[in-house]
Order: sequence, then C-alpha cells, then structure tokens
Amino acid sequence: MADIHIEREHRMDLTDARKIAARWVQQAEEKFDMRCTYVDGLESDQVSFTRSGVSGTLTVSPEKFEIDARLGFLLGAFKDRIESEIQKNLDTLLAQPFEAALSSGDKTL
Repeated sequence: MADIHIEREHRMDLTDARKIAARWVQQAEEKFDMRCTYVDGLESDQVSFTRSGVSGTLTVSPEKFEIDARLGFLLGAFKDRIESEIQKNLDTLLAQPFEAALSSGDKTL
C-alpha cells in the first residue's frame, strides 16, 4: 500500500472553497470513476472518495485543501504519477478563481 498526502493553502472563504471542492468532486467522478460523498461541516467539509484500488478524503477549510489517499497494491506502483496528477489538477482548480479575478480587474486576491 502507498499513501499520498497533499496540502494546498489558499485565501478563500469556505463558500468559495466549497465551489472549488465541488469542481474537484465532479472531475474525480467523471474522469476517474470515483464515488464521492460530500459532507458539509461548520468549519470545514469532508469529501470521501473511493474506487477500486483507491480510497481517501479531501478536507476543505477556509485555510487549505488537504488530500489523504491510500493506494492499493496494484496502483501503489504508480504512486508518483498519481500524486503528480492529483497535484496538477488541484493546482489548476485553485488557480482558476485567481485568474478569473485578475481578468475582472480584482487585484485583491
């Protein structure tokens, strides 16, 4: 088994962070055939995701996104590639609000 841990800090409020998390869930379900369960919390949200050979959680808070995943034996051999893809996808999603704000003239992010 191989474990993946990824953290990305941000400066969004929980409402905006939830929007990003919803896009992440949509991508995980569509592109990677994940089954995701989203649970809203008062101070943070928890997304559980699973598919054959992978299980984990995404924690969404006003300060950061935190992904913990456990890869099964077969997928463990591809840990570096899978981790890199998760990081790239999350970084792309996190950059979108910033890019949208810049194009609208909002330089406060």
